Amino acid sequence: MRTSRPESIGRAIDCQSHLFCPEVVAIMEKRERDPIVRVKDGQRVVIMGDWVRKFMPRHTDVDAKLADMDAAGIEITALSINDPGPEWFGADGPAVAQTLNDFIADIVRNHPTRFLGLCVLPLQNEKAAQTELDRCVRQLGMKGILFYTNLAGRFPDEPDFRWLFRRAVELDLPVLLHPPLPITTPQVKGYEMISTLGNMFDDTIALTRLILSGILDELPRLKLVCPHLGGTLPYIIGRLDHQTQVLKRGPKYLTRAPSEYLKQVWLDIVSPLPLAMRFACDMMGSDRLLYASDHPWVDPRLILDNLRSLKLSASDEEKILRGNARQLFDL
Repeated sequence: MRTSRPESIGRAIDCQSHLFCPEVVAIMEKRERDPIVRVKDGQRVVIMGDWVRKFMPRHTDVDAKLADMDAAGIEITALSINDPGPEWFGADGPAVAQTLNDFIADIVRNHPTRFLGLCVLPLQNEKAAQTELDRCVRQLGMKGILFYTNLAGRFPDEPDFRWLFRRAVELDLPVLLHPPLPITTPQVKGYEMISTLGNMFDDTIALTRLILSGILDELPRLKLVCPHLGGTLPYIIGRLDHQTQVLKRGPKYLTRAPSEYLKQVWLDIVSPLPLAMRFACDMMGSDRLLYASDHPWVDPRLILDNLRSLKLSASDEEKILRGNARQLFDL
């Protein structure tokens, strides 16, 4: 097991990086209903309806993740499980959540200078989710909440989940959105577009609904993070402003244009397109962007190289690579 931190470590803090929990993978191998794990054409895959994903070679290997962090110059990683989350396991969700959170917490405990943990919650059971959140913060030392952009088809802005955002503010914990099985899967399953378009649409829909719900007025200190440069929302936010402010379509209780609420949110910069990063920098400002890799699906060096190709000022690059995350997670 790798335990030491190399002297040559770089400066980046990675805000989105995942591992599958072997114990829950074993549970999925025995399940007869989605989510399930099976061997298909000699390759182990996670199956959720039309979404079939291959396990990456490094998807359960902590030492391999540390090696990739070292190679990319990543000092600290905010570690979370991949989907599916506890909400897909029905009545077993609370037990699954405990297993997943213990898995992440054990890794952080073994490598306290390299990882911080994000918890997941069984949000189909509010009482169990409240209890698990308190356990994760008070006993496991978790530094944030991974909140899926849909909860087995339900949206995160729904009234049943408002307590979580209020509690996150009380605890000063960031809430990091992440797409699971996209709600648009039936529309994008052709040509294997689920991860390409479906995930980005899930980011966009969830973040737009949260903005339009008024939650950022109710909770102005909420630390909300959206992955993948906010899906498509930054690119179309002008249309949303026009619809709500000029045509008066949408909620009447917003006190500002949606684009102003968007600038209260943090975006991670997971994108293979430097031009998209540049647009996000121009729109959001460097104070609201976070380096992330989406490892092991993405090579961390790709995102780093794209960021550095923008030739931002040293202070702006430092904020995105490290400074903003240090403030967000109170490191």
